[in-house]
Amino acid sequence: MKKIAILLTALGVGVGVMAAAQADPASDLKAFRAYFQKKFPTVKFDDYANGFYPLPGMEIYREQWDAFNEFPPYELGLADGRKIWAKPFPNGKTYASCFKNGGKKIAQNYPYWDDGKQEVRTAEMDLMDCAKKNGATDKFLSADLNKDTKSRVQLAELTAAFYELSKGERVKIDLSKPGAVAAYEDGKKRWWKRRGQLNFACANCHMDLAGKNFGGNQPLSAALGHPVGWPAQRLGWARLETIHQRYRTCNSQVRDKPGKHGDKAYNHIQLYETYLSSGLPLTAPAMRN
Repeated sequence: MKKIAILLTALGVGVGVMAAAQADPASDLKAFRAYFQKKFPTVKFDDYANGFYPLPGMEIYREQWDAFNEFPPYELGLADGRKIWAKPFPNGKTYASCFKNGGKKIAQNYPYWDDGKQEVRTAEMDLMDCAKKNGATDKFLSADLNKDTKSRVQLAELTAAFYELSKGERVKIDLSKPGAVAAYEDGKKRWWKRRGQLNFACANCHMDLAGKNFGGNQPLSAALGHPVGWPAQRLGWARLETIHQRYRTCNSQVRDKPGKHGDKAYNHIQLYETYLSSGLPLTAPAMRN
């Protein structure tokens, strides 16, 4: 921990570039994009959809990433997810029956605000509800996804198959309802809040330190584009994982107690950072360092 503290002091981490003050989402989006345009003027907007690999100084990692993507390691997990997606439920229906367009070209609108249920809905939530409604008994429907890695990975694989049907579609999040704006503001507050023994906010890593190597082969991505590649497979994990599992590991890394997979807090953070990636193409499932 002392080593990390020294590194942070040397890098001058401070989250002073953008205050988390109240502002309308459209103004937040404009300021967010302007920040990264100024920070990385040579990086094209669409390239942010590929994580930290297009950032200056990451050329070696980009070469490795290009090589991995010739035969993406996540293909095995994605193949399993496609099987789950296509497998008939006990009543003969499939997941496609629960979604508009059979699930094609709609993932770019997730997560979304459900005015009837008064909550943010993620793709995982809709997929699980679809399965339950049609009599499925898959273990991930009842398992503790914080502890049961196998069940959580199956859900990630299914979600990856769902997102693959919208790959390349551009993120468009609807915040027209008051409830959506309230959830967005809550996610914003949580995203900027410092937490844990390291007193870190999401912005410390993905704003202040974006494009830097945190030591130990831990290059940090920009916040812009972060959610569009999930579910993703990280080299260290060697499996597809959900974005909520990524949030949980981030909390652990700053010595904070992780929330539960599917927590409302994580749903709101996902809504906030996905809105701030509006206009970027979905790249999920993807390979990440």
